[in-house]
Amino acid sequence: MATYRSPGVYVEEISLLPPSIAEVESAVPAFVGYTEKATSILPDDLHNVATPITSWGDYLQLYGGPAPEDPAHITIAVDEHKTGTTTTGFKVTITPDYNNMSKYFLYYAIKNFYANGGGRCYIVSVGKYDAPIAVADIQKGLDLIALEDAPTILSVPEAIRLNAGDYLTVNQQMINQAATLKDRFAILDTFQTTVPKTTTSIAADVKTALDTVPVDNSIRRYGAVYYPFVETTYKLGFDFGALTLTTHHINGVPAVGPDNKAGQTMTALNSSASAMYNAISAEYGKYHVSLPPSASMAGVYARVDADRGVWKAPANVGLMDVVKPLVSVSRMDQDLLNINTDTGKSVDAILSIPGAGTVVMGARTLDGNDNEWKYINVRRFFSVVEESVKKSTSWAIFEPNTAATWIKVQSMIENYLFLKWRDGALAGAKPEQAFFVNIGLGKTMNSTDILEGRMIVQIGMAVARPAEFIILQFEQMLQTS
Repeated sequence: MATYRSPGVYVEEISLLPPSIAEVESAVPAFVGYTEKATSILPDDLHNVATPITSWGDYLQLYGGPAPEDPAHITIAVDEHKTGTTTTGFKVTITPDYNNMSKYFLYYAIKNFYANGGGRCYIVSVGKYDAPIAVADIQKGLDLIALEDAPTILSVPEAIRLNAGDYLTVNQQMINQAATLKDRFAILDTFQTTVPKTTTSIAADVKTALDTVPVDNSIRRYGAVYYPFVETTYKLGFDFGALTLTTHHINGVPAVGPDNKAGQTMTALNSSASAMYNAISAEYGKYHVSLPPSASMAGVYARVDADRGVWKAPANVGLMDVVKPLVSVSRMDQDLLNINTDTGKSVDAILSIPGAGTVVMGARTLDGNDNEWKYINVRRFFSVVEESVKKSTSWAIFEPNTAATWIKVQSMIENYLFLKWRDGALAGAKPEQAFFVNIGLGKTMNSTDILEGRMIVQIGMAVARPAEFIILQFEQMLQTS
């Protein structure tokens, strides 16, 4: 109360409205991996530094481009078809040596993240392209991310380059971090995608994936894994103009003399034999970079959160800049992925659907058999609400633990949840059917709680769950007229 000492008119403003809750961002991924550079002002000043960026241009400026490919790791053969002296066509055979190509692909992963709707994210560059991909480097990067409050999604695409034991270690660390901090979600990749697909390869891939995922039920609800890898629209990282023609045949016979173009670079070939160059360029354009889908899915999470809300399942959504999944997953294959009765772990499928393109058709966490936490959107929505309420109630610390404070806290949370219900995040015909907020002596606290300084608030939410199985029941009716 103010102290009044002299006569006059005094104005006091009385606050009757409760404090409000500012919702935290729901889709701020953190990526750990290897980059061409890590420079903002001084060389390598961003090495092992968790750095926020907001655009693809930021990434290019701070972290550089893709890892260059060695021209020795691709062969180009041309069989020129001639009738007399007239060329009638070219048979071009291009053979990339995938086993010896660059192991670094964070550049492409981030590019696909932004193509799929990504926005603000964190990058931790743990090494350059001349450094081996090592579990210790990645673990250090994840430790740095754990110190940041903003990230809500974890992704380490290049972890698939590790051996199975180290890959399990990274997955364990990602999910442990998410479960410990409770404000983030780990997107994991399957350890491999066998190409070409065989009758048993998907089952083998899934077993390998699940063997490299933590088994603890209490933490795996904080992660999801996607299968298979995807073929993007991005060209391989070769300098096409510097590539050389490996062999040149004419009508199946090695070309000789001036007609032999073998050994020429593509730049030279463009000048000396433009028709052949165009045929090679067209064939080369069919070869693309393949990626594990975790970074793409981080972009999907961001896009769905922005368009609909974090409570909408990030599924039945198309992937951008993606040609197709590396393997075609059938309905029987997806049955094995979606509900695995042996392990209780779910793997979310990415399918090629005619007329729709490449579509994400799974929305389960790794704890896929748990009715409480089986869906990604439920887990992520709870995390967002918990973090938002936690930060917005910090004003009440050391406030009087009395009914006046309790009413403010309750009203603040109820107003926030009412807005979530109105937006469609909570299920119920009426607000009281969608959520509750309890606080007070005799309700959530006893006298001992008050004496020991505890203010206990109970919050219940009926989060809208996705319609995963649409069942149409048809019956024949008897003719009645």
